[in-house]
Amino acid sequence: MKIGVNVPNFGPGTDPGVLCAWAQTVEGLGYDLLMVSDHVAITPDVAGQYPAPFYEPFTTLSWLAGITRRVRLGTTVLVVPYRHPLLVARMAANLDALSGGGRLVLGAGIGWAKQEFEALGVPFEQRGKLTTEHLRAIRAAWAERDDYRAGPIPLWLGGHSDAGLRRAIELGDAWHPLRLTMAGFRETLARLEKLAGDRPVPAFAPRILLRVTAAPVTGPDRRAGEGTLEQVLDDLAQLRALGADTVVLDPFDSDPAETLRPEVAWRDLAAVAASWRENL
Repeated sequence: MKIGVNVPNFGPGTDPGVLCAWAQTVEGLGYDLLMVSDHVAITPDVAGQYPAPFYEPFTTLSWLAGITRRVRLGTTVLVVPYRHPLLVARMAANLDALSGGGRLVLGAGIGWAKQEFEALGVPFEQRGKLTTEHLRAIRAAWAERDDYRAGPIPLWLGGHSDAGLRRAIELGDAWHPLRLTMAGFRETLARLEKLAGDRPVPAFAPRILLRVTAAPVTGPDRRAGEGTLEQVLDDLAQLRALGADTVVLDPFDSDPAETLRPEVAWRDLAAVAASWRENL
């Protein structure tokens, strides 16, 4: 099982130097994947949790590709309806090729920020339908080898609703759920398998919180990745037993001020990396 990191590409503490340090830390600690988030218009509903400056994902990943050598790069998650699908297809194909080939993972979702949809002139109520249509167009464009020359770019699709799960089954290489409890992962995996029927079930690539605490976190609402180092490692082991291909650790909890103190996340990531290797 591979392990990745969701790097905050937003907030008051984020600038090019910090992003560079994040990339060097993630790659230096031996993590397999570095991912960033997506917003275009930082409307009030977005700014409450993901305030400016917000570094656009394709631009950011293109720059980080030149700073790193081994770590894979990805989006968690690109809001599909925000951009024309042919633009997404070309940017993704070009980024993958220019970074050395085989380094890009395109995580994608339908989005949630209603004010941002309004600012971009995209109908919020049609975002599910638009996402499916756009993803089909992206896959069709990537099939044009002489033009787009897209390699085997993995497409990870989020969503927990039945419609989202069906989309992942039809169009995704992996199902990429975000920050559930362990019970939530198990329950939704069972629904995914039931909805797939005779069709292949996409790979399992969850994103979980990383919040290391001194005392154990208990109760049914404890999110995977939250608690003592031992609890985090046990969650990773359980996800591996559930068949996870990749787990993405998300060290950003909810407070934008966390971006002013990246050393806290780096310390926790170093502890997880060292302990996980010891237990392999």
